[in-house]
Amino acid sequence: FLTGYLIEKSLSVDNIFVFLLIFSYFRVPPIHHHKVLFYGILGALIMRAMFIAMGITLVEKFHWIIYVFGAFLILTGIKMALEKDKEIHPERNPVLRLFRRLMPVTEEYEGSKFFVRRQGRRLMTPLFVVLLVIETTDVIFATDSIPAILAITVDPFIVYTSNVFAILGLRALYFALAGIMEMFHYLHYGLSAVLIFVGIKMLISDIYKVPIHIALGGIAGILLISVIASVVRPPRERK
Repeated sequence: FLTGYLIEKSLSVDNIFVFLLIFSYFRVPPIHHHKVLFYGILGALIMRAMFIAMGITLVEKFHWIIYVFGAFLILTGIKMALEKDKEIHPERNPVLRLFRRLMPVTEEYEGSKFFVRRQGRRLMTPLFVVLLVIETTDVIFATDSIPAILAITVDPFIVYTSNVFAILGLRALYFALAGIMEMFHYLHYGLSAVLIFVGIKMLISDIYKVPIHIALGGIAGILLISVIASVVRPPRERK
């Protein structure tokens, strides 16, 4: 449970950086951040339950899928390490494009409302657009974190509860770290190393079962080193 929780929590830090970019891109007033995150997290709990159920079913019925997940995590870790700047393109979001075709969007934010009615027509506000983008972004992140937790255990109760507890603290973590995220500039290297470590663990699972305490210690150690390195060598100020 602790290992799964630590994996999900550490990868959630990367989510926070992307959420900051999304809020900045759409110029969301800070007063509305908490509402979007609340409903975004609520939707994430439902979507992750579906992902976990599918993932566990695949692992139990097709054992070889473990190797696919392992290779995927290693490739994702390498890609994360090579990416210097994370770029997002909300306007390319397929779910957002679909909703804009089905329902018109108001030009301005309407307070904290997701929908408004004008001249008998139901309109979507930009705040709901932001919620859609955050929700689909979380689904993309789940494709990394859930296979990583399945490398530790396939017990559905442990997998889901570790996800739930990690996600429930995401909103508080967002407001705590939003202003200091740039300090931990080496953290994404630590996260990539965690994904590669877990991916290797999955690939060698039939040859050697890595003990839970070693997996937990390894993940915690990698993250701690990346945070300490960020503090010891602060980022250079851009001119």
